[in-house]
Amino acid sequence: MFRIVVFVSGRGSNLKSVYNSIVNGKIKAHIFAVVSNKKDCGAIDFAKRKNINTYFVSSLNKVGSVSYSELVNIFESNRVNLIVLAGFLKKIPDYFVQRFEFKIINIHPALLPFFGGKGMYGKNVHRAVFNSGTKVSGATVHFVDTIFDHGLIIAQQCTDISNAKTPEAIAEKVLKIEHKILPVVVKKFVERKVKVESNRVFLLE
Repeated sequence: MFRIVVFVSGRGSNLKSVYNSIVNGKIKAHIFAVVSNKKDCGAIDFAKRKNINTYFVSSLNKVGSVSYSELVNIFESNRVNLIVLAGFLKKIPDYFVQRFEFKIINIHPALLPFFGGKGMYGKNVHRAVFNSGTKVSGATVHFVDTIFDHGLIIAQQCTDISNAKTPEAIAEKVLKIEHKILPVVVKKFVERKVKVESNRVFLLE
């Protein structure tokens, strides 16, 4: 069975979108674990209710935490196939990323390469988009490398925000897109239909 790990820092709405696609039979996979940098958050509560393994990760040896190096051993010994960052607000160590090259993806609430980089997450992104005056926003799924929001783009979808009167209105529209494209991309990985060629990513039919 294809094994997925989801890293989350908040309520876990994208986690739920992937989980629901698995339960509904659209994705033939298993969520092996949910990892968070917060002991108490909506995503962890959801995972516990669904009997999914949970890990609290910290680089500071906090009580009850695991280190990234320990997660490497856990994931490799359990043959994890894909790691999904779904609203995870901490930068993952370079050695971890390099160990799972082309096996870590992230969902970003804007159209990269614009409105990305350090500090560009959640409300910060939508506020920057709103203040820029741009008429289109959207979501991006990309491979994770050692630079914030820099890895190869896997999929994008845009939405018209010309009538959005607040950053919150943009966030609401973009979140709907996130919930659509992330399960689609995960499904392509499960079906081995993601191809990297000439520094571009192709999703095969």
